[in-house]
Amino acid sequence: MVIVLEKNISNADKDELKSFLEKNNFKVNEITGEEETILGAVGKMGIDPREVEILPGVSRVIPISKPYKMASREYKKENSVVEIPNNRGQIVRIGGSRLVSIAGPCAVESREQMMSVAKRVAASGAVMLRGGAYKPRTSPYAFQGLAEEGLKYLKEAGDAYGLPVVTECVSAEHLDAMKKYKIDCLQIGARNMQNFELLKKVGAVNIPVILKRGISATIEEWLMAAEYLLSSGAENVILCERGIRTYEKATRNTLDLSAIPILRSLTHLPIIVDPSHAVGIRDKVPPMGLAAVSAGAEKAFSDG
Repeated sequence: MVIVLEKNISNADKDELKSFLEKNNFKVNEITGEEETILGAVGKMGIDPREVEILPGVSRVIPISKPYKMASREYKKENSVVEIPNNRGQIVRIGGSRLVSIAGPCAVESREQMMSVAKRVAASGAVMLRGGAYKPRTSPYAFQGLAEEGLKYLKEAGDAYGLPVVTECVSAEHLDAMKKYKIDCLQIGARNMQNFELLKKVGAVNIPVILKRGISATIEEWLMAAEYLLSSGAENVILCERGIRTYEKATRNTLDLSAIPILRSLTHLPIIVDPSHAVGIRDKVPPMGLAAVSAGAEKAFSDG
């Protein structure tokens, strides 16, 4: 449930309210908006909301009907903005008003490659560098990535050009290495969108995370995956539409642009689009990126 606080609530009343909720097995998160402050209380509804509404400092209580609580628009009315700093004290904002781009190679292959790519990424105006150090492959014989060595090259290249870096986390076993190299943003790929144990582990480290939609996931399943991250401690979650599997063979996947306005009404989380992985055809990426912006995506693209 969402508890809207009175503007003049005292700290003592607020602390007493939080204590009451926690004693009733609710996880409490305070959110300060432009017009009001709320407490998001997530847990099994073992008390009548009217018991909360009569407490000092409470303006009103709004039950959340969606199965995903912390990801819902009911939980937070204002759009969330994820801030990711670079090594020069500058902040990349995903969910703000500025058009930003995330670019880089599918896989990290060498230091020289990453330095060359990072230089071009920075020159193009992109503000984040992506690259895969651990690669989940359909074939066990395909290149699986450089692992920890790849993280090192990715971070060195990003720091050299003032670009925060993003890379996919395919196993909880890799989190220590990602923290060691101070990876700025993690990515959960389509194959792992419903790897719930991984989602819980990634959420617990509270590093910004991009959650890609599973290749056959419904919007509700996608938001429930985001709920795993949020309920485990992640404070900065970004949704990424990257295409779904349909009967169409002309493109690699089918970019579901209809998901963007639907998500906009359901969730406060930033929404970005990966048109390159969606269509898989170079000259079709720009028009699909523009279409995504027109559909209401946050002005950020993830380009592989």
